[in-house]
Amino acid sequence: MTTTEMPAVHECTVSGCSYNHDGCHAYAITVGGDNGSADCGTFVPLNTKGGLDRVVAQVGACSRADCRHNSSLECTASSIRVGPGEGGHAANCLTFTK
Repeated sequence: MTTTEMPAVHECTVSGCSYNHDGCHAYAITVGGDNGSADCGTFVPLNTKGGLDRVVAQVGACSRADCRHNSSLECTASSIRVGPGEGGHAANCLTFTK
């Protein structure tokens, strides 16, 4: 897998994230978590908008080795969706599949 093949963040519906304004504007996100959900580790709950001017978000790393889309800590999904998760988690990888 090369950097041009990294999975895109196809959709993010987390309204309280500084990187999400009409789509995820982070260059790359990290998926992690050990609480039963796949958390977006790049979630930043500030009023300041951040990231790049154009939408290029992709999955940079995934430490959820129990996900079927994870191969050697790299995401193999064609794209992912990020949104509010179960149990009040603000930002989760909704493409996560055990």
